[in-house]
Amino acid sequence: MELTPLIKAMIQYNGPDPRRTQHFLKVYAFAKTIGEAEALDKKNQEILEVAAVVHDIGIKISEEKYGKSTGKTQEKEGPVEANKLLEDLGYDAPLIERVCYLVGHHHSYHQIDGMDYQILVEADFLVNIYEDQLEQRAIEKIRTNIFKTETGIGILDSMYLNEPASYEEV
Repeated sequence: MELTPLIKAMIQYNGPDPRRTQHFLKVYAFAKTIGEAEALDKKNQEILEVAAVVHDIGIKISEEKYGKSTGKTQEKEGPVEANKLLEDLGYDAPLIERVCYLVGHHHSYHQIDGMDYQILVEADFLVNIYEDQLEQRAIEKIRTNIFKTETGIGILDSMYLNEPASYEEV
């Protein structure tokens, strides 16, 4: 799976907004790491990684259409943008369908329906906790209510809760 053309396309899509590019690259790195550590099968790993790269593609169009971007406007506008980009790059229809579903739901935490979805949410939170400088109590609540994977919990604990990793060291 070669993601370089997709990553380059997303950098171009974000244009002079380095914060957005920095964000998706960090989410992608965490998603890739967690997915591999949790032993996702090849198909779901590819879906996860592609979704991580494009998960916030709805921000730009939301800001243009509504003058702001919220989780809900991202979920509303993102799938159409992701679909166009992924079709242009030649991704297959089943992958595009699942990625667009993830893009359209990645702020809806009550309906997580697969490991690709769970890991995308965890990776996004790992980055957002830092970027939004969340307080300890909020991080603990996120850990309890959102995180499910052993690897994600271990990373969260190590980075933000000053706890030794709960996953086996490699």
